[in-house]
Amino acid sequence: MFVDLVSITVESGKGGDGAVAFRREAYVPKGGPDGGDGGRGGHVILEGDEGLSTLLDLRYKKHFKAFPGGPGLSKKRHGKTGEDAIILVPLGTQVFDPQGLLVCDIKEHKEQFILVEGGRGGRGNVKFINARNNAPKIAEKGEPGTTLDFTFELKLLADVGLIGLPSVGKSTLISVISAVKPKIADYPFTTLVPNLGVVSVPNGHSFVVADMPGLIEGAALGQGLGHQFLRHIERTRVLVHVVDMAPTDVSDPYKAFQTIHKELKAYNEDLANRPMIIAANKMDIEGSEERLEAFKKNVKDIPIIPISAYQKTNLDELLYAIDSLLIAHPIVENKPDDFKHYKFDPKEDIPFEIRLGDDGVYEVDGGELQRIFQMTHFEHDQAVKRFARQLRFLGVDEALREKGVKHGETVRICGSNFEFVD
Repeated sequence: MFVDLVSITVESGKGGDGAVAFRREAYVPKGGPDGGDGGRGGHVILEGDEGLSTLLDLRYKKHFKAFPGGPGLSKKRHGKTGEDAIILVPLGTQVFDPQGLLVCDIKEHKEQFILVEGGRGGRGNVKFINARNNAPKIAEKGEPGTTLDFTFELKLLADVGLIGLPSVGKSTLISVISAVKPKIADYPFTTLVPNLGVVSVPNGHSFVVADMPGLIEGAALGQGLGHQFLRHIERTRVLVHVVDMAPTDVSDPYKAFQTIHKELKAYNEDLANRPMIIAANKMDIEGSEERLEAFKKNVKDIPIIPISAYQKTNLDELLYAIDSLLIAHPIVENKPDDFKHYKFDPKEDIPFEIRLGDDGVYEVDGGELQRIFQMTHFEHDQAVKRFARQLRFLGVDEALREKGVKHGETVRICGSNFEFVD
């Protein structure tokens, strides 16, 4: 099954907790702190795999989660780094965030991109030594992982796209200029998925061509199979519009050409201006010469190559013309700056918000506050005091006073009840 659009949820690993530990050493209070830092949580990483051609696997597995980092150990030993979650995707996969912004574009085999970074490991008590406290009993918990939703969209990597109405001979053409063997029959929509083939030009050059399912009027609005596969044409540098010069319904080839051109323009204005060659097909059938002459009178600015895919005539001229256009229009790569690198960043969120709960208790929550809360070891008194100082630094105390909270009243912070001390 060909699947080219899926939405999944990814979750990076939580950082490992820092350790509170002491070594035995003469004349050093408590033996001296030596608790190590926790390990980094696992990243969520995308990796291109040239052996894949569809996003089918991601349709059935919707959630990817990396492993958490290991806890810090005594003797200042660092915790183990969490195992990364690697998502294999076919080449040509683009990833978009919930706002529709492009995150990355995987184009090469084994190319990797860190989609979401794992949380950093919490600091051990050895990192909290200062002039006033040379034996701290405090450590951080690991930074929480990040959970985000992304949309994966596969756009086939092809140099040339074969387009046209159903039954104009696109599948026959790709079968004779490459090793691809698509389904060929005398009824419309025999091609239900794009077919990719490598074409060798007699001059030694080569390119990748994609046979797109037949488009119909209204394709840009979702009619037929067009809307589902028009996205794949966006990546192609050159379009080869296959026009039937001997249609069985005796329709006008120029009107057929206009129909497809209109759909390209409606879907993406740039597609209508993409370098194009017209392959006037089925020239072996009686009456095709007259239709071709009438067709040429209406189309002046696009190269027209008469061919017969069935009889394999004039195909070299078509391939040379395609090769010349490809040379004139080289690949334009996306710059790394076009992509956003995702990492849990509390500065991107509101530090905290205060609201009155249904039970009359003020509730405080927020992105940065959640991070501080989840990284605090509340079983250690020194950690609790540090948490209180962090709340004051964020301005939580002052904001609660402005709300009218009095000394001794209960305040709910990140779902846990605390007593407000003024």
